[in-house]
Amino acid sequence: MTSGKRISITQIILLLASISWLLVAGTPFYLMALTGFKARFELMSGGSVFDLPEVFLFDNYREVLFEGPFLKYLGNSVFVVSISVLLILTLSAMSSYVFARIKFRGRSVIFSLIIAGLVIPLHVTLIPVYLLTQQIGIYDTLWALIGPYVAFNLPLSIFILTEFMRQIPIELEEAARIDGSSTLNTFIKIILPLSTPGMATLAIYNAVMLWNEFVFSFVLILNPDSRTLPLAIWEYQGEYSMNIPAVMAVLTLSALPLILLFIVGQERVIKGMMAGALK
Repeated sequence: MTSGKRISITQIILLLASISWLLVAGTPFYLMALTGFKARFELMSGGSVFDLPEVFLFDNYREVLFEGPFLKYLGNSVFVVSISVLLILTLSAMSSYVFARIKFRGRSVIFSLIIAGLVIPLHVTLIPVYLLTQQIGIYDTLWALIGPYVAFNLPLSIFILTEFMRQIPIELEEAARIDGSSTLNTFIKIILPLSTPGMATLAIYNAVMLWNEFVFSFVLILNPDSRTLPLAIWEYQGEYSMNIPAVMAVLTLSALPLILLFIVGQERVIKGMMAGALK
């Protein structure tokens, strides 16, 4: 009975912790989505932000979707994030395999230098990146964002994926080599499939980070046609006022693709996190 009572208390604590976390994480999104249904000046009437709208208005969401440049910004974000995540996964997978499996002189030094990139503050690179994109002629284009996005997310991705690949039994590769498989063939047909949970976790993590990235977008993009979603909020602010319900509608619609992506890929993400935790 003592054991059963202890388990029950543990379950209750876990349940309370889960509910608390759900409230902390879900309340901002709830308020954001709810405010998107309110009239522009309803927030200034003195009511609580938790109050339901007097009338649920879909005009804000309709205007954002069909009367503004939201869909263009959405397409820009999808393009930049997709290319960046694809490059991050490709480069980090190849680099991680080399660091995890191939012994060569200076491997530890090179790996340490790459990981040291984690401590470089993003803001100190803004001016060099700005000048570089101007000199190579890609400033104010979507291509200007892809380079910094890939460069700043590679160190963490390489670090995580290298540790993940080190846990893959070496006997699998030795058996493949006995059968005549080349290093490239072994990497493609054995290492990559076994690394899928870790790569899926990195894909969603990087996608979330890049989807919300603002600083580089703000510095490297001037043309309204090249703006990404984090800059879309500018369309709904005036010189002296801001359409807060419309901004909340933009933020809600901007968050939905990532929520759907997580729902679709949550099984692989959990597998990847559990695999990393157990190993």
